[in-house]
Amino acid sequence: MNYSFKVLLLFTLSVCSVAPCYSAETRVINDMTGRQVEVPVVVDRVLCSGPGCLRYLTYIQGQNLVVGVDSIEKRLNRFDARPYALANPQFREKPLFGDFRGHDNPELILGLKEQPQVIFKTFKNMGYDADELQKKTGIPVVCLSYANLVFGRQVIYDSLMLMGDIIGKKERATEICTFIEKNINDLEQRAAGIPKSTQYSVYIGGIAKKGPHGFQSTEPGYPPFYFVNAINVASSSGKKNNPLQHANVSREQIVSWNPDILFVDLASTQLGTNAGAVYELRTDPAYQSLAAVREGNVYGVLPYNWYTMNYGSIIANAYFIGKVLYPERFTDIDPQIKADEIYTFMVGKPVLSLMDRFFGGLVFKPVPLD
Repeated sequence: MNYSFKVLLLFTLSVCSVAPCYSAETRVINDMTGRQVEVPVVVDRVLCSGPGCLRYLTYIQGQNLVVGVDSIEKRLNRFDARPYALANPQFREKPLFGDFRGHDNPELILGLKEQPQVIFKTFKNMGYDADELQKKTGIPVVCLSYANLVFGRQVIYDSLMLMGDIIGKKERATEICTFIEKNINDLEQRAAGIPKSTQYSVYIGGIAKKGPHGFQSTEPGYPPFYFVNAINVASSSGKKNNPLQHANVSREQIVSWNPDILFVDLASTQLGTNAGAVYELRTDPAYQSLAAVREGNVYGVLPYNWYTMNYGSIIANAYFIGKVLYPERFTDIDPQIKADEIYTFMVGKPVLSLMDRFFGGLVFKPVPLD
């Protein structure tokens, strides 16, 4: 969906009622759900509601405009795989405006010392509906859309461009969209033209979905596999109308597939030393019969489903997986260096080493199964 704007400069008096006072100069935009929303022409105070919304703002370098955060940003967790938050620890010091996953508190919002001029909201129907939240606070609520990086990139780009236009960061929004597209094109070109008969089959287990899971948790359309043209043995496990969705497959099916190379989403390590994907691979006789386990072809990759999708981690994982599968096509790539290049551009800091410490030093490395 291409966003469109109807710019109406309305020179009216500032309105001070339930809502804070705004600049007299406003315009009307169409948000990502097609709602018409009147927003100030100049915006320098915002809130981000819902999974991924603050990530979008960080991508376009607008994080200094945030006047409050939801509850997930206030937590001090033993594990974290959100590069945008790791690069911006100051978020924890911001005032609270509601619970995570879009469960905003209008009273907290109206009680903020610095009042937002716009509330950006992903996942429109999480918590308060956008129209209801706007009515209760008197603050414009602009809906953005989150999407899968495989087939939904235009939706992502349109959301970033809409946000960028509203906060005066259109140039940066264009840069981030171009950066994502350039890296995906590079991955696809490196992996192009390789005969299926010479490729390794692969499987990823331990995929996070609203929390950690064991080795049977996978994604039939795992995006990093898609970008490097890998043969994902679980690809037939997805539903026809949504082949990218999360799936749980049986242990017997994994053994039957007997993939050449295994990858582990390290979110699974949150389950502790006596549970999770790595523990299962180390102790389950069925998994120990797999050729990849016997031959040491098991590798750890970054979780990317963490308060919805972290796009930089998807791309970083794809470069590492490409290096494992086709080393001759990725001779110039050091996956650790490449990951920090991605994070530095997208969120402002190299945060791979910090995430590696969270996940047992196994990121982009063989997983020891002795």
